[in-house]
Amino acid sequence: MGIDTADRLALHEIAARYGDLIDARDWPGLAHVFTADAVFDLRDVGDGQLEGLDAIRRFMAGSQHPLAHHITNIYVTEDGGEPVLHSRVIGILHDRRAGSGRYTDTVVRTPAGWRIQHRVFHLHRRPSAEPGSPAAGG
Repeated sequence: MGIDTADRLALHEIAARYGDLIDARDWPGLAHVFTADAVFDLRDVGDGQLEGLDAIRRFMAGSQHPLAHHITNIYVTEDGGEPVLHSRVIGILHDRRAGSGRYTDTVVRTPAGWRIQHRVFHLHRRPSAEPGSPAAGG
């Protein structure tokens, strides 16, 4: 298939738009990011898989999100000629701590433009430190 510069720019826009929509709590606007049949895999944080745009919207409306989503490190790779969108998120949590994670998105071109069809979220966790190591404070 081959991803050209215009496609890459459009995919970067999706990643950025997602952060703004979540921060604005604009759940209807998620149709500009996800397909109607999208799957959002949140198993890494214990929230299972959300099946379909309506389920994603309900989850977002009913959960406590970070106050700010900063989407960074956006890039596109190809898997079998199909684009895969990668990005990182830094979020400011309600207790004022920061958290981060990464998204890996399978994207498709629709009549309305590029949309995420399958998203996997992985939370970044501090590696467990061995006793006596500098990371463990010893």
